[in-house]
Amino acid sequence: MTVKELVEKLDLEVVAAGPMDVEISGVYVGDLLSNVMARAEEKNLWITIQGHQNVVAVASLTGVAAVIVVEDFAIEEDAIERAREKDVTILRTPLTAYKLICQLIEIGI
Repeated sequence: MTVKELVEKLDLEVVAAGPMDVEISGVYVGDLLSNVMARAEEKNLWITIQGHQNVVAVASLTGVAAVIVVEDFAIEEDAIERAREKDVTILRTPLTAYKLICQLIEIGI
């Protein structure tokens, strides 16, 4: 499934649109940036509550397909601008990480 298909199926808010045709290869959930750098894999979805510039840097470094900020947490304007510059996709949902993961399992991710 591509990021674009995911957005449509789960009605996710597109905060910053990077490549939307990327095939999703899995999911990583975490807020500790060093763990994300060490364990998230290229083309994974990264689920987090964080919305600052360092998230964009880690997403760019790891090559994740998209960052999904859960629980409608705020995303800093500087992070949005940086995501657009670095071609990083940031999505947002009001769902908790748990509820989002349940939906991801239901649609086969």
